[in-house]
Order: sequence, then C-alpha cells, then structure tokens
Amino acid sequence: MKETPSVEPLILLIEDEPQLRRFLRTTLPLHGYRFAEAESGRQGLAEASDRKPDLILLDLGLPDVDGIEVTRAVRQWSHSPIIVLSARGRELDKVQALDAGADDYLTKPFGIEELLARIRVAFRHGARQAARDPQEAVFRVGELSVDLVARRVFVKERSVHLTPTQYQILTILIRNAGRVVTRKQLLEEVWGSHALDEIQYLRVYMGQLRHKLEDEPASPRYLLTETGVGYRLADE
Repeated sequence: MKETPSVEPLILLIEDEPQLRRFLRTTLPLHGYRFAEAESGRQGLAEASDRKPDLILLDLGLPDVDGIEVTRAVRQWSHSPIIVLSARGRELDKVQALDAGADDYLTKPFGIEELLARIRVAFRHGARQAARDPQEAVFRVGELSVDLVARRVFVKERSVHLTPTQYQILTILIRNAGRVVTRKQLLEEVWGSHALDEIQYLRVYMGQLRHKLEDEPASPRYLLTETGVGYRLADE
C-alpha cells in the first residue's frame, strides 16, 4: 500500500539553545506540526534550502551567523513566514529583523500559547496572500469590517469616512494583519523614502484612525502599538 504523504506544516527551528530545541521538538508535534531543527545559522540555511519549511522560527543570537543575516539570506529565495525568537531586548534589533524580512518576533522568555497563536496568525496571513480572491476581499475583525473592493469601512455596521491617507495606512495594516509593520515600512510606503524620520506623521494619523475605529482610543482593540517598533492590526 502506498504511503500517504504528510500534509502537516513543517516548522524549522534555528536555535542554539538546547533546552528550547528540546522543548519545541516535543511540543510542536503535539499541536499538529512537523519539526526540524538546526543549531547554527549555516546549518539552518542548509536545512531551509533542503527541506523548504512552511515556517521558520529563528533565534537572532546564533553562534556563527547573525539571525538578521540569516533572514536576509532566506528572503532571497523563500516567502515562508519567519518568526524571530530573541533574548535581545533592544528595539533596534527587532526593527532590523522585521525590516530584513521577518514576519513577527517574540522576546524570550515567552509562553507556548503565545507562540502557537503567532504561528497560526502567520499561516493565516500566508493563506490570504495565496488566495487573493477579489470577490471575497472583505477584512473582518471584531466589529470592524473593510470592503477592499468598494473601499468602504464599517464599525458596528456603521459606515466610517476615512481620508485617503488614513485608508492607505489601514490597508497596509490589513495586508499584514496579525504581523508587526515597522514605522519605516509605513512611512516609506505612504509618504516615500524622504519621510523616514517623520515618525510624528504616523502618530498623528494612527491617533486619528483610533478615534474613528476604536470604542476606546486610549485602549485600542484593533490598532495596536508595538513600542519603539511599529504597529500591528489585530487579527483575532
């Protein structure tokens, strides 16, 4: 009888910490994922090239090649989601990793439930990108819905008017729902490379969006701030 190939997503962990590798080697298969691992950057790149994982969990502080360089190398040929796992607390490291092509990051130590949630978000985002069905181009989360074809925004079924710039920022966040979008990415896409230092632009427009879309702008449910890094649109 011919063996049926596994359809479980393959997750590659590139991490030099033995305890974390051992923990995820046991835990991830219990939640329906196949698992592969590497303990250095070079080994991780070889595994990624050979096994074509569906998602990569990547430590930044590897013993040979910095995780940011690993991210750049992977992004030359792969679109698989990359979630950074890092003990580095500096915001600059997080920003550099995201700008290099990572999809998300978790600061160590982290809980397994949070990691599993981030993995689910990464796979959902990938599925939406692959589908791109214009007939179903309505984004919904909670009581917020955005018709991306008609360019209409609703909160609690009430139509909300956005300026062109506000709508552009919102659609960028929707394309990356659940993922962190850095300030640099937003500034460059909305205003151009000459505006990369104009962080106040973003603060003003995000404040305006929150007042239009959130019940409590000071405690947002949808438009979340990643301090010192950028913004994340809630996905669930």
